Amino acid sequence: MNTPALCRSCAEPLTHTVADLGLSPVSNAFVKPEDAAKGEIFHPLHAYVCHHCWLVQLPATTDARTHFHEDYVYFSSFSSSWVEHAKRYVDAMIPRLHLNASSKVMELASNDGYLLQHFVKAGIPCLGIEPTANTAAAARQKGVESREMFFGRSTAAQLAQEGWQVDLLLGNNVLAHVPDINDFVGGMPTVLKPEGVVTLEFPHLLRLMAENQFDTLYHEHYSYLSLTALLPIFKRAGLRLFDVEQLPTHGGSLRIYACRENASHADTGMVARCVQQEKDGGLTDLGTYAAFEEKVRETKRALLTFMIAAKREKKRIAAYGAAAKGNTLLNYCGIGTDFIDYVVDKNPVKQGRLLPGSRIPVRSPDAVFETKPDYLLILPWNIKEEVMQQMQGVRDWGCRFVVPIPSVEVVL
Repeated sequence: MNTPALCRSCAEPLTHTVADLGLSPVSNAFVKPEDAAKGEIFHPLHAYVCHHCWLVQLPATTDARTHFHEDYVYFSSFSSSWVEHAKRYVDAMIPRLHLNASSKVMELASNDGYLLQHFVKAGIPCLGIEPTANTAAAARQKGVESREMFFGRSTAAQLAQEGWQVDLLLGNNVLAHVPDINDFVGGMPTVLKPEGVVTLEFPHLLRLMAENQFDTLYHEHYSYLSLTALLPIFKRAGLRLFDVEQLPTHGGSLRIYACRENASHADTGMVARCVQQEKDGGLTDLGTYAAFEEKVRETKRALLTFMIAAKREKKRIAAYGAAAKGNTLLNYCGIGTDFIDYVVDKNPVKQGRLLPGSRIPVRSPDAVFETKPDYLLILPWNIKEEVMQQMQGVRDWGCRFVVPIPSVEVVL
C-alpha cells in the first residue's frame, strides 16, 4: 500500500481527492519540431485537499526547475488586459502606501517586467525576483532591475544583507507555484520594513470550485488557494492579513494585504468576511470536494460530444491560446489533431512548437484568417472577451467561438 503524501502546509497525510485528471505532461513544456519523434514524460495530475488545514494541492511530483528555466515560454506582456491590470494596481498602490523616490518595491516572479515597468516610470526604485532567465532579460530591456533566483528564507536573507528591505513586496500568481509554501512566505518578513506591506494575487479556490475551473490544475500550480488555508501559513511566518479584495482576473482572484504582526495597519474586516464566504461555499466540507470530480468528468463528456458531432459534420476546428490551462483540458479530454487542426497564440516563442501531449501545432493568429475554420475554441477562457474582440473578424465567414469552461458554450 502506498504511503499518502503529506500536506505541504501542515504535514498531515493527504487522503481526500478533489480531482484526478490522470497522467499529463508538464503544461508549459512545449515541444520543438526537431523533438517531435521523441517521447514526453507524463506525471500524475491528482489534486487533494488536506482535511486538517484545507489546503488544496498537488503532491510535488515535479521540481520547480522543471517549470521555471531559461527557456520559459510564458511572457506576461502578451496579454494586454493583464498589463492594464498591472498599471491599475501601480496607480492604486502609490497613493495608498505613499510610495515615492525614497521607497523600495520588490516583486516576486516579476516575469518580463510587465508590472514593475510602471514603478520605474514613476521613479520608484524596484527590484524583480525572477528565476527564468529569458523573461528576466526581457524585463531588463524595460529598465527593470532583475535577479534570477527562487525566493525563500535563504535568498531573502541574502537580499536583506544587500540592503533590500522594502515598503511594498508583491507577487501576482506566484504563491500557487511554489513547492515549499512555508519557506516562501517565511522569507517575506526578512525583506519587509517594519511598516511594509505584502500584496499577493492568486486565483481563488472558491471560484475554481463554484465555476468548474478544473483546467487551472497543472503541475506548475502546486497549491489552489483559499484564505482559510493561508491564514495559518502567514501566522507561522509572523505576518498578519489585514485586508483582502476580490478581483475578476483569472476567473476570480483574491488580492491579500499582509504586514508584520505588530505593524499599525488596521484590519478592514474583509478578511473575516471572506473566510465566512468560503465556509458558506463549502470549502471546509469534504462533501464539496467529493462532488467536484463528477462535475469535471461531465465537462469532459460534453466537450467530446461537441467535438465528435462537429467533426462528423466535416467542420474544421482551430483553437486560440496556447495556455497552460488549455493543455490540461486537451490532455485530460484526449483531444489532439484528430479534432483540432492547430492552436494560435500571439507569443512568438510558442509559435512553431507543438503543444505538450496533444502535439497540436502552434501558429500565429494570422493562420485563422488564412484557413477560415468553422469553430475557434478559446482555451484561455478567462480572457474570452479580449480574444473575441481581437478575433471578431472570424464572424465574417460564419466562424463561431466555443468556450469550454464552466460548461461548453457556442457563441454566435
